[in-house]
Amino acid sequence: MNGKRYELSILPLFEDDLNEIVDYITYRLKNPAAAERLVDDVEAAIIERFTCAESFEPYHSARERQYPYYRIQVRNFTVFYVVIGNTMEVRRILYSRRNWKDRI
Repeated sequence: MNGKRYELSILPLFEDDLNEIVDYITYRLKNPAAAERLVDDVEAAIIERFTCAESFEPYHSARERQYPYYRIQVRNFTVFYVVIGNTMEVRRILYSRRNWKDRI
């Protein structure tokens, strides 16, 4: 832990991504319990990272960015966030096996 205190910001795009994933698991795969567990796991991973958001290696993107992306692996999904000042801004959650490099 680096002792820095962060505020948490969740972008609507992240919420849209997560809702799409939950809907797919709930309705297409017919497994609402698994969808609920995934949401709990994502929330727990974000909270765990929240105390030390900049203590991990930034994700090296092909695009030039004002703020480097960081990522959190949660099962088969990757949560992307940036740190702006004292705010941890959660931006996306994408399926890890998908070609998401053009989506972030």
